Amino acid sequence: MSDHPVEAFEPPYYVAVFTTVRTENQSDYRETNARMEELVRDIPGYLGMDHAQNPGGLGITVGYFRDAEALAQWRSNAEHRAAQARGRADWYRSYTLHIAKVERSHGFTRTD
Repeated sequence: MSDHPVEAFEPPYYVAVFTTVRTENQSDYRETNARMEELVRDIPGYLGMDHAQNPGGLGITVGYFRDAEALAQWRSNAEHRAAQARGRADWYRSYTLHIAKVERSHGFTRTD
């Protein structure tokens, strides 16, 4: 996990915003999450990911994709689908997924 946000890309591109509240059962979660991060990097059109979690357990992951095809490829990946099923069965108390097309993007970095 990085302490810097993913850079602002030239629009349009897509974001998948995955917001979760986890259960107490996190057996194999870290290993599966690491595998998902490894797999998604191989998707042509994958741009990066931001993740944050507060002490109360609310987690937000934002995945960035160049186009809808890249996002669809990730959604249909067999290992990803299996991890989704495991998440519903074991790891998540609740989650939401929002998909959006980015029409405006900019960033700032302090240079002192």
